[in-house]
Amino acid sequence: MTGRAAPALLASPLRAAFGPVAALAALVVAVLGFRYAGENGPGEVEARVRAEFEGVGSPWRQLAVATDFLGEPAGAAALIAAAVTGCLLLRWFRAAVLTVAGTGLAVGATTLLKHLVGRTINGGYLSYPSGHTAFATALALAVALPAAGRLGLGRTAGPLLVFAAALAGGAAMGWAQVALGAHYPTDALGGWCTALAVTPATALLIDRAAGRRAIRTDRAAPPGPR
Repeated sequence: MTGRAAPALLASPLRAAFGPVAALAALVVAVLGFRYAGENGPGEVEARVRAEFEGVGSPWRQLAVATDFLGEPAGAAALIAAAVTGCLLLRWFRAAVLTVAGTGLAVGATTLLKHLVGRTINGGYLSYPSGHTAFATALALAVALPAAGRLGLGRTAGPLLVFAAALAGGAAMGWAQVALGAHYPTDALGGWCTALAVTPATALLIDRAAGRRAIRTDRAAPPGPR
């Protein structure tokens, strides 16, 4: 080989764990989408959850507004720019690509699904699944997946770290969306699961593309001295 290969985004322990997770997440997205297709209101359980969280007072409302801003175009662009800059400074080039591609594809998937499912809120706004929640979850995954690989965490610690990061990012943004009345609880769950399905698959594709490029580069390199 011409040099040391860059660590994979989806190392073997993570691949073994998040393959089934991604498949299950995709199934949840499909089931919830089928269940709430064309509806314009919350389910019975969702109504009770919304009653608990929606309309929070100060300082929780300000926190929800600030969290929601991080999923808006300006806030999301700032977060992505910061994450990509950090990856480039650390020379984590695959992670930089995943940050952009993983979040973009996750949000793009929610946009497509919204039109397919047709669930609405607040007078006709498409709501399922939550793009804000998908973005926050995908960004957390884009940071945690390469970090777990670089740290060399094992079959238990690595997946737990990544899953905890995804849960924290998705739960924070999902709470903000429900608290502000922008989404139903299952919209947030659908957004979280969309990111869990899309982002690991994106990481795997980036790893494979980088691997093929490394092989082509190695074959094209002139032979060294014997």
